[in-house]
Amino acid sequence: MVGSKWIFWIKYHSDGSIDRFKARLIAQGYTQLYGLDFHDTFSVIVRASTVRIVLSITVTRGWNIRQFDVKNAFLHGLLQEEVFMEQPLDYIDTSHPHHVCRLKKAIHGLKQAPRAWFHRFSNFLLTIGFTCSKADYSLFVHSSDNGIIYLLLYVDDIVLNGSNESH
Repeated sequence: MVGSKWIFWIKYHSDGSIDRFKARLIAQGYTQLYGLDFHDTFSVIVRASTVRIVLSITVTRGWNIRQFDVKNAFLHGLLQEEVFMEQPLDYIDTSHPHHVCRLKKAIHGLKQAPRAWFHRFSNFLLTIGFTCSKADYSLFVHSSDNGIIYLLLYVDDIVLNGSNESH
């Protein structure tokens, strides 16, 4: 069973005034045991040579390039394993204080969160016609009569470019 912890912080405007108060519940993944709480981990890391090749194609052909950061990407991953987490402090159900939470989706801190996110995102890309490069799992290519699109994925950052801006 995995513990949990609240992380609190304050976001500020550029002038130093408070923008908002933020909180995030994270799993204490360091307590996870291999074979019991998780079986394998994986975090997609794009190869530098792949970035250089895709960027050189983009520049030489005069294509536009877009960069995206997926907010809270790990929260979108669906867990394959059964993972149980203690009730968060200050949110313990008084009528069932010894109950635990069964996680269906990944949360920050879990060892398998990056793998769950990558699995869900890559499966979506494959269903809409992208193919995954066999040389680098972070590169996805969509080729059609309308043009070609290259998508690079680095954890939760996406670089997208292609031959047809509207495509």
